[in-house]
Amino acid sequence: MDILDKEEYLKVNRDTWNNKVDIHFDSAFYDNEAFNSGQNSLKEIELEILGDVKGKTILHLQCHFGQDTISFSRMGAIATGVDFSDKAIDKARELATINNTNTRFILSDVYSLPEVLEEKFDIVFTSYGTIGWLPDIEQWARVVSQFLKPGGKFVFAEFHPVVWMYDNDFTHVAYNYFKDEPIVEHEEGTYADRTTNSKHTTITWNHSTSSVINALIKSGIKIMAFKEYDYSPYNCFNNTEEFSPGKFRIKTFGNKIPMVYSVLGEKE
Repeated sequence: MDILDKEEYLKVNRDTWNNKVDIHFDSAFYDNEAFNSGQNSLKEIELEILGDVKGKTILHLQCHFGQDTISFSRMGAIATGVDFSDKAIDKARELATINNTNTRFILSDVYSLPEVLEEKFDIVFTSYGTIGWLPDIEQWARVVSQFLKPGGKFVFAEFHPVVWMYDNDFTHVAYNYFKDEPIVEHEEGTYADRTTNSKHTTITWNHSTSSVINALIKSGIKIMAFKEYDYSPYNCFNNTEEFSPGKFRIKTFGNKIPMVYSVLGEKE
């Protein structure tokens, strides 16, 4: 498949995410009952580098149905969420209404966002399973930079590319650490509900940490902090163990591989 065929990979992945929305929205994984009762969906890793967001304008890229975006609103920020799934955006707006927030949601893929939004933000945020859906990491970094005010912060938490090297059961290395051909997978179920018999096709790319860091630097974002973590705050992989409340590792690997990394950047 030609990785430059944007419309083709977008359609495949959009269909997949549209099909997942209802399953995710009703799942115990996302636990909307607890969320609607006031639970903050943001994790310790990103909260550590976000700081006080009260009064800040925040752009949340690839927001799914907006729990984190709405959490920003609850924390006093002026939050805007963006996602390419129309069903996810519909659910995000529904969730914002339920929670009585003025969180704004925009339907757009990341690369097309400059065509529909012109504002600059104090913070651009994206997290956990986002950049793998994008073939061109330098174009992604340019979009991030474009929407930041001078001195604005980029806050990023993501699954480590080492994790994506393995097959789904973590029995062997199946994929290149560095960006290679598109990874096309046909899956049944979803990380939020492995019991569902829904079937999905996904097209993704692996991006090394160096390619991410260098793309951000090239786009005018100064790297203020970079950290790696030997656990995931989400139980979204196969064959995991919860070694501490809310912290998950692959059973056979223990603390031997990085599972998440975070980046704090500043627009120069």
